[in-house]
Amino acid sequence: MTPPCSGALDGLVIADFGRVLAGPYATMLLADLGAEVVKIERPGVGDDTRSWGPPWVGEASSYFLSVNRNKRSVAIDLSDPVGLEAARRLVDRADVVVENFMPGTMDRLGLGYDDVAALNPGLVYCSVTGFGGNNQLPGYDLLIQAVGGLMSITGPDPHTPTKVGVAVVDVITGLHAAVGILSALRHRDRTGEGQRVEVNLLSSLISALANQSSGYVAAGVVPTAMGNRHPSIAPYEVFSTSDRPFVLAVGNDRQFTALCEVLGRPGLAADAKYATNSARVANREELVRILNEALAADTADHWFDALTAKRVPCGPLNDIADAIALAERLGLDPVVTIDDPNREAPVRQVANPILFSATPPTYRSAPPLLDEHVATGPV
Repeated sequence: MTPPCSGALDGLVIADFGRVLAGPYATMLLADLGAEVVKIERPGVGDDTRSWGPPWVGEASSYFLSVNRNKRSVAIDLSDPVGLEAARRLVDRADVVVENFMPGTMDRLGLGYDDVAALNPGLVYCSVTGFGGNNQLPGYDLLIQAVGGLMSITGPDPHTPTKVGVAVVDVITGLHAAVGILSALRHRDRTGEGQRVEVNLLSSLISALANQSSGYVAAGVVPTAMGNRHPSIAPYEVFSTSDRPFVLAVGNDRQFTALCEVLGRPGLAADAKYATNSARVANREELVRILNEALAADTADHWFDALTAKRVPCGPLNDIADAIALAERLGLDPVVTIDDPNREAPVRQVANPILFSATPPTYRSAPPLLDEHVATGPV
């Protein structure tokens, strides 16, 4: 039997003071890659997301399960001197600290970067905040989507601001945190020096708004909600077929020509009103009417098969069950099952999406029960 591969981050110790989503998502990604993550939780209560249900898996919240596998849970009362000393011992031996308390909290506990780096100069210390380390403002995903501009460009029209259906700002911030941590570790490998890494939800969102925020910063254009349309590309939205909604994401002229041929409207691609992307954007309303008429002649599955054969980006409007089934059909293995002796049944989880040729992600343990590991080894 081939021995299991070592993870890329084997031997790395992370003291995880993170809660809810952004911090825990970052540390789970690093744990999947081999890091030892010790999750510090409030005694008797634990991470807020332990109570965020339904859905439930037995007595566990599926929300908590989504971002906490491959971690040890240790309940520590940071207001108690004994608990605080235990936390300091963990930080002293850690390679990485991740925390998302209100700015100043870790400093008041004597666990701020300046305090702990004096004893552990190689430490990488990542702080996740809502609005930056100098601002005492609580940050939750919905709030950031609102004040950060995302809701102003999401929804059917400018008068119906709409949030994205998942805490996308937390996820984006968690990814930025993971990139920052790994970059700081690379610097430490070269120099032996640790450093502080800071990410915040608002800056992460503004960066992730990409072409939309650039449109304002570079060109002074304030974008508004356009439903499922794209401000700069056409046809790039949801259409109707004979049975269900269908997406076309046509990004260049070759794709548009192929689309027109499959739909039996080859003359459209030669029409000056539609021959280029900028022309299609300018004449979007008429183009959408023509395409909806053509697509109504058959089913979404028919058009998916016919158009993908011509390399036209398209697809039916799936729910999450359909999306996971599609990933399975494509051989992407989107689901993993983790055996856990402390639970009645194995835990099914969404797989880590990163593929490695030599050090793949591993799924060593299910998300922990609260304080599950207090007796299994030293903090």
